[in-house]
Amino acid sequence: MTARLGAGRYLDAAEIPSGTITSAHELATADGAKISGVLRTLPGARTVVSIMHPRMDTTHHVLVPELLARGFAVWTQGTRSPNNDLNLIHEQALLDVAAGQVFLWEKGFASRITLGHSGGGTLFAFYHQQAGLAPEHRIATAPSGRPVDLASADLPVPDGAVFLAPHPGQGALLQRLIDPSVADEADPLSVLDDLDPFATANGFAVPPTSSAYSADFVERYRAAQADRIARIDAEARARVALADEARARFKTTQDPADRRASVAPRILTIYRTDADLRFVDLSLDPNERPYGSLFGRRPDLTDYGLVGFARLVTPEAWLSTWSANTTNADFLRCAPGVRTPSLFVELTGDAACFPADAKAMVAALGTDDVDHRRVAGTHFGGPLRSGEPTGASLAAAEIGEWLAERFRG
Repeated sequence: MTARLGAGRYLDAAEIPSGTITSAHELATADGAKISGVLRTLPGARTVVSIMHPRMDTTHHVLVPELLARGFAVWTQGTRSPNNDLNLIHEQALLDVAAGQVFLWEKGFASRITLGHSGGGTLFAFYHQQAGLAPEHRIATAPSGRPVDLASADLPVPDGAVFLAPHPGQGALLQRLIDPSVADEADPLSVLDDLDPFATANGFAVPPTSSAYSADFVERYRAAQADRIARIDAEARARVALADEARARFKTTQDPADRRASVAPRILTIYRTDADLRFVDLSLDPNERPYGSLFGRRPDLTDYGLVGFARLVTPEAWLSTWSANTTNADFLRCAPGVRTPSLFVELTGDAACFPADAKAMVAALGTDDVDHRRVAGTHFGGPLRSGEPTGASLAAAEIGEWLAERFRG
């Protein structure tokens, strides 16, 4: 075991192939925001693969050189909220995706393929769903009530979709990870002993020994996770209502104090979101995953740390992205709208997409042309064991083969 808590999250990418033409671009979205992206292509490349994530910078994603080496152009872009959960509105992120797809269509590529890794999978599933609808049937508001004009935006439908280790969506994922033993939302160290996932009395074992939680504890824990999400939902709605009330007052009073009250962000602080019981009890939904979470080898420590999902968010972002109860960006709900040829690559040591998840996600896709492949690796594409091939390299081989079969021309 390494002493570094976060080891395993970052992989070294291969060198970009010689002859690659790289260009950086700033694009305007339909609602006037600016997003940036990097296009890497090779002479004669007719197929371009878009790699994107709602909250992470994918410019140097480990698959970029792998795809280029196989003759495919690669477009990596961010949303208007790169590396930042603070105000990530998934409905707005669709406009960011659309700007990139319009750009690639105008570049004249014969085939445009989306590749969503982790949270990028649900983002692209959401985009495929909305792009495939008649404009008047698209979502018109975010869950907070904020208008989002998808109807008048150009949302080109991609020609294919690749999903690499997609989790079920930020909201569904957080409900699995959130620590329900937080006794006081204002105190990161407060603990309800009967729900503490890291108490030996509840089944926790000294790391890296696998814990052993009883079925009763697992049931109570998961119910309490849902309860905590619902409590935060209520607080988020209350804070949105304060802004809405101030906005309504300002229309009448024109008082700057009301205007200030309408734009005040009323930030939510969400402590302890790295506590899925399956991180430390490997008997739950077993697969080949190693002990530990997405963020490190010691969830009993990282759960209390700074790194984690949804640490600081606006109420609007919570409702749009992080609440399983209100988000529109849910893989299983969006997947029926994916009607293009699709490849689903499951990593056998994933701690965010478990075997039952993968089976359900594949079954939910709205296309009859879907290929489900499994390769050995961890969620971010690392190897299962030292000295073995990385999951990223094995996935790249499968993705390259699938693309060549369908989109080489």
